[in-house]
Amino acid sequence: MSRAVDAVDLLRELVRTPTVSGDAAAQRAVLGTIADAVLAAAPHLQRRDGTDRDQPWTLLTSPAAPDRPRLLLACHVDTVPAADPGSWQRDPFSAELDGGRIWGRGGSDMKAGVVASAAAVAAADPGTPVALLLTSDEETGSRGAAAAVGAVAELAVGAVVVPEATGNRVVLGHKGALWLRVRAEGVAAHGSTPERGHNALLDLVAVLSRAGEHLPLGTEPFLGRETWNPGVLRSGTVPNVVPDRAELVVDQRTVGTGQQLRTWWEQQPEVAGIDVLVDLPPVRTPADDPWVTGLPAAVERTPATYFTDASVLTGVTGRAPIVVWGPGTPAVMHAVDEYVELAEVHQAVTAFGDVLTRWGR
Repeated sequence: MSRAVDAVDLLRELVRTPTVSGDAAAQRAVLGTIADAVLAAAPHLQRRDGTDRDQPWTLLTSPAAPDRPRLLLACHVDTVPAADPGSWQRDPFSAELDGGRIWGRGGSDMKAGVVASAAAVAAADPGTPVALLLTSDEETGSRGAAAAVGAVAELAVGAVVVPEATGNRVVLGHKGALWLRVRAEGVAAHGSTPERGHNALLDLVAVLSRAGEHLPLGTEPFLGRETWNPGVLRSGTVPNVVPDRAELVVDQRTVGTGQQLRTWWEQQPEVAGIDVLVDLPPVRTPADDPWVTGLPAAVERTPATYFTDASVLTGVTGRAPIVVWGPGTPAVMHAVDEYVELAEVHQAVTAFGDVLTRWGR
């Protein structure tokens, strides 16, 4: 006999299980936990698992006619690390239930959204054309979604919900992401005679000193101005050797293709080369889209500040509207003492269920 998904129990189980990006085994195990819970409540759903060893994913679909447009709920199961656990007021993997909140890493980002989606899909009428996509390694560039994109492309998708933490408000898009590794090359020498070498680190420092003023950052009316952040700088081995190599990893949030940013870095005379680490397009759905205007939630007037798997999915879902909409508090994503409000989880289950009911009519 089937049973409903217990959102609170499942969420606590997921938060207790570390699923840091890059740990494929842990993420694969949690994909199985979620799929088993959903299939126990809705055995009519069909399950498909990815075969990529490093980027696992799971897709659950209802047995609707292939030509019926599906509502796709797309969730990731990975989290950022719980850095410095000693600074947390609670064990980051205790999933402690206190004050109407579940505390722990991944509570808001985005295991609450996963559970709300799973519970709603499990409770939906078997005839509703729906799909639940569970991905890995979203935090490091939506790698799991990229591995699953071929399977999604086989579906007729009518709309997409990415249930990231938005406080249950509908968000219509976000900037893209272009992460570049920028390399400089020099000549090694003894640190006491630096004039005999060429310091690759100083080359990148010179480039960085220009970037703040000259990097061609674009703007878009809804998404705003592009940003850049030099997040990682590596060079040298010991203080008394002139570094002959240096590299910078820069995170740029884009409103266009990002080509003008790539070109700028490539054209700097000190730069020996660049490598593209992440290249995700921006996402935007019109506020007057008929499906969006019928959603049972308020619509935010500003975009999300983070990227999501929507950047990957938009390439294969055609003109289907995509919204970011789910339980959780954006301010505690990636933060110490992350939590999620249980009231928001229950609200999301109800709202997603309502949307699925109307979708199936």
